[in-house]
Amino acid sequence: MHSVSESWLFWAILAAIFAALTAIFAKVGVSGVNSNFATFLRTIIVVLALGLLVWLTGEVQSLSTISAKTGIFLVLSGLATGASWLCYFRALQLGKVSQVAPIDKLSVVLAAIIAAVFLGEKLSMTGWSGVGLIGLGAVLVALT
Repeated sequence: MHSVSESWLFWAILAAIFAALTAIFAKVGVSGVNSNFATFLRTIIVVLALGLLVWLTGEVQSLSTISAKTGIFLVLSGLATGASWLCYFRALQLGKVSQVAPIDKLSVVLAAIIAAVFLGEKLSMTGWSGVGLIGLGAVLVALT
């Protein structure tokens, strides 16, 4: 039996909580500052916090142990993260959290579709129905 901290659901719920807090804190934080500069400051904090975490837990790993494929995809993921953050902060500066956050969560719908097409992941009809409802719900919340 696995402990709670080894459960994907535990970590996914924490991710959702922190993502919600991110939206609220960012909305307040981007008032009075350029959204790109706000993203830059946020990124510095993320790098410092994660660097400290990796160092304190002894999880530092030599870059030479990472395969080229892993490296390429981590770089692409980092670039996509940066682009997402830049767009997210700009959207928060221009719109309401209650509108921006749901549209941002359309990433769930896009991730499911891309995972099915390119990674061969399969969802049941119930799963696809849920993905559709997430998409519909995001749009309905954003348009109100």
